Amino acid sequence: MAEFKVILAQDLRQANRDQAEANRSLFQASGVTVVNLISSPGAGKTSILEATLARLTGDLQIGVIEGDIATTRDAARINRWGGPVVQINTAGACHLDAALVAAALPELPLEDLDLLFIENVGNLVCPAEFDLGEDVKAGILSVAEGSDKPLKYPLVFQEAGVLLLNKIDLLPYSDFDLAACRQDLNGLNPNLLVLPLSARTGEGLEEWCLWLQQQVALKKARTSPCGVTA
Repeated sequence: MAEFKVILAQDLRQANRDQAEANRSLFQASGVTVVNLISSPGAGKTSILEATLARLTGDLQIGVIEGDIATTRDAARINRWGGPVVQINTAGACHLDAALVAAALPELPLEDLDLLFIENVGNLVCPAEFDLGEDVKAGILSVAEGSDKPLKYPLVFQEAGVLLLNKIDLLPYSDFDLAACRQDLNGLNPNLLVLPLSARTGEGLEEWCLWLQQQVALKKARTSPCGVTA
C-alpha cells in the first residue's frame, strides 16, 4: 500500500506563522511600516485607501498590495496615484496569507517605502486569523453594516490595533447605535483606537492620516539606518 502524508491545519498555520516572521524581518530591515486593512466587502477599504493616498502622497512614499479573489479593478483605482501597487488574486481563497504576500514583495521597492498597505480580501473572518508580518491590523466597519458586527465577528476587532468607523455621514439615516458599538468594542479590546470617519466627505481623515504618520515616525525611530533595531 502506498504511503501518504496527512497535512494538518495546525501545520499550515505554523508554516504561515514562520513566513509571517520572515516577512516581518524584511519589513523591519527595510524600515517600512505595514498596515493590514481588513473589512467585509463594501465597507470602504479601497475608498479609504484612495482618500489616504490623496492626503499623504508627497509626504510619504507609499506602496500597496491589493488582495482580491478576482479582477484588478481595485489595483487600477490605486494605480492612479502613481505609487507602486501589486495585485494578488487568490482565485477563490477568502484571505491573503503570508506566503502570498511574500511572493509579491520582490515587485515592490521596500527600502524606498515609508508605508505599505495590504488591502486584504473582503471578509471579517479568515483575514483576522492569518498574520502577514504587518505592524498593525486596521479594521474597517461601516455604519451601513450595523452596530452588531463586533460581537458577531469578534476576532478581527480583538486583533486590530485601530478601527476605522466609516460612512459616518450615514449616521442620521441609519439605526446604527454608536454608543452600543463603542461599548461592545471596549469589551472586546479596551486598547482599540476607534476613528470615526467618512471616505466620501473627508470627515475624520486628518486624524487617521496623522496617526499613520506617527506610526511611520515611531518605526523609523526604532530602526537604525542599516536596518538594525535600535
